[in-house]
Amino acid sequence: MSTILAVAQHGETILTLAAAEVAKSELNSEWLNQLVEAMHDTMTERNGVGIAAPQVYVSKRVIIVASRPNLRYPDAPEMDTVVMVNPEILEKSEATVLGEEGCLSVPDERGQVARAETIKVRYLTLQGEQVETIYTGFPARIVQHEVDHLDGILFIQRI
Repeated sequence: MSTILAVAQHGETILTLAAAEVAKSELNSEWLNQLVEAMHDTMTERNGVGIAAPQVYVSKRVIIVASRPNLRYPDAPEMDTVVMVNPEILEKSEATVLGEEGCLSVPDERGQVARAETIKVRYLTLQGEQVETIYTGFPARIVQHEVDHLDGILFIQRI
């Protein structure tokens, strides 16, 4: 059974706050696993390619990155879904790419946003394992967009 959560909309305070880090004691907890499952269901239901916990009214540093072709992003590359807890972007390429972005919290707007073409990100898995990886292109754009949510920034502020 899937759980579809309400999505905070542009103008709501939760989207302007810096989200709190997930504590070590919360890793692999029932509530965190349920939150991530519900975030994933909500993102999939709304044809998103990423979602951040603040978008579903939870001010915690958790994002899902899940690039795949859908109605909103027909040309998106296919990738395995990645859940990132407390993600931090360690490095950004100087080269930037302009690309169209939309947002589940700003449903009727899309815009061209310049983002680093390549990023290096460090995050924890739901089990608490630390991962460092490099993303390029559209997946890198999604990570940057979702990390912005954790810092209280919407893409329309970058246009």
